[in-house]
Parts: sequence; structure tokens; C-alpha cells
Amino acid sequence: MSEPPTAKRKAAPFLEIQIHPSHIRRGVWYFFLSRRQVVVSVSAAVLVVLFILLNAVAAPRILGDLWSRGTYREMIALRQQHGERLQSLVRNLGELRERTDDLRLRMNRIFVAYGLSSEESIGQGGFPFEAPEVPQSIYSRQIQRGMMLRSRVDEQLRVLDTFVSEVQSFEEAHGDQVLTTPSLSPLRSESFVLTSPFGTRRSPFTKQIDFHPGIDMAAQVGTPIYAPADGKVVFAGRMSLRQSVAWWRYGNLVAIRNGDRFITLFGHCDEVLVRSGRNVKQGELIARVGNTGWSTSPHLHYEVRARNDEGEFEPVDPRIYILDHRWRDEEQLLVRARRAPEHRNFEPLPRIIGR
Repeated sequence: MSEPPTAKRKAAPFLEIQIHPSHIRRGVWYFFLSRRQVVVSVSAAVLVVLFILLNAVAAPRILGDLWSRGTYREMIALRQQHGERLQSLVRNLGELRERTDDLRLRMNRIFVAYGLSSEESIGQGGFPFEAPEVPQSIYSRQIQRGMMLRSRVDEQLRVLDTFVSEVQSFEEAHGDQVLTTPSLSPLRSESFVLTSPFGTRRSPFTKQIDFHPGIDMAAQVGTPIYAPADGKVVFAGRMSLRQSVAWWRYGNLVAIRNGDRFITLFGHCDEVLVRSGRNVKQGELIARVGNTGWSTSPHLHYEVRARNDEGEFEPVDPRIYILDHRWRDEEQLLVRARRAPEHRNFEPLPRIIGR
């Protein structure tokens, strides 16, 4: 029988694909594709190939960008670490420079205390300072500051080395002078407060401006007083009113002659532990802080009198010679110490002490 005229015949496949297994008993696989299916499949394959090709071309650039971003972040972190390290080194150099400046100041004080001439010192004038060349970079300012500080520190260290050599040579050649220089504080640093400096002040008794020939070191009654240098006790006790009203005001007083250059005085003592004529060593206990004589509160009145060119003993600022204590205005002390002494009205030493 013939098919009805209205029935449609099934379109023949455009492409037939057969897959024959290696084993003969297995069936053959048949795939029938129409023209449309072939076109779609080929188009899809072309798109896949194009996608793979595009990825193959773009992948290195993408991977490179990703690597560059990671590397950039690492470089940023590394630069930050280097910057922090550089700042830390610059701070350390700054602290080291302050320390060397402080040491140089102390060496200058030693020169003044020993009476050495600054003009004869090689280290006194320093050494030529040359600013280093600094490469330009993002850290050029920090690097420049660091290199400048390093050069300054090197220069100061050379100065200090020269100072030390000169002082050692002086101490070896003038041992007696070193031992008789009042270089130690009569009170331990932690036991006193400076209440009245050397020089012009308003008197707590008369309320008039007068000259204070020493320093007042406030401390508790009974605080030990030590000899600042080797010497011989030339007075120990209290002056009578008949001998001198001015020196009677010192209360219990100890006077020590330190070689030929100095006389040290310790006033308002509570207890005197040495006798006149006795030799004492530097650091030896000689008395205790008190409140005797003209005194508003317990303290030690400490004086250093140095022999001038005329052979007379005149008051000098004791802080210039105290080398084991740090004073706030040490630079000003050095400046004043190198000036010619101004005319002052001070009480001359009694004959029993200053002869």
C-alpha cells in the first residue's frame, strides 16, 4: 500500500557517524546528524577553539598582571619595612650623637676642673667635618640625615679619643693635683636638692641682693658629707663671735685645704667627724648635714675657693668641679668658668683657714 498523500517522509540524515567497538560482539554505535545539528556542532567547536586561543594569548598577560600586583604589594611592604628600619637607625644615631655631645661636655668640664688650657688641647677645637654626598632616592632626606649624624658621631668620637688621651697623660704626670681637685660631690646625688646656686641672689634673711659664694644643697639632718678631694683639715668646729660674725653664721664648719690650689668649706653641719690637722682622703666621711648657724632649713652650704693669679683664694662655682653629678646648665657653667672672674663682694677667709 502506498502512504497517504498527506503523510510526510522522514528527512534523510545529513551526516552519519558510526563507532565500531574493538570487540566483534559489541554493537555498532550510530549517530545521525541533520544539517542543522552539524552546523551547530561545528559552530560550537569553532567557538571553543577560539576561546582556547584567546585564553592562550591573554593568559600570560593576565598572569603577569596578577604576578605584578603581588610583587608590587610585596615591594610596598618591603619598602615600608626598610623605611621603618631606616627611621630606627636614624633615631639611634641621634641618640648616639646626644651621648657623644654629653661625653664631650664632660671632658670639657674635666679640662676646666684640672686647670688645663683649652688652647693647648688638640681635641678642643674638634676635627674638620665634611658633609657626605647622598644619592637621590625616595629616602634621600632620611638617608642624608642619617649620614650627617654618622659623620658627626665619627667626628665627636675622634675628639673624645683625643681628649681621653690628653687627660690620661695629664693624670699620669700630675697624680697629686688630680687627687686634690674637688671633683666629687660632698653629698650623694640621690640625697640632695640644689636650693641656692652660686652667684647673685636675694638673701633669705635680709631680703637684699647679695653674693652667694657657694651652693646650698638641701638634705635631711644626718645625711653623710664626704670629702670631695684629698686634703688637710684646717678648721673643724664653730667660729666664735669674737673671731668673725660672718663666719659664725656658718654654724658648725669644716674647712679642708686641698693641695695648693683649693680650699673647700662645709657649713651648717650637725655633727663634725674630723679634727683640725687631720689628713683626709677623697670620699672619706667628714661630717653630717645639719641646720646650725644662719640656716632656714637643713642643708649643706658648700664652697670651693681657688687660688687666683695673685695668690689669694676666691670663691668659684663648685658645680664646675663636681664631675660625678649632672647639672642642668652645664654648658653655661663652662662658659662662665672660662670668663675672667667678675669683681664680687665676698667674705675673705679668716687667717686660721686661709693663711
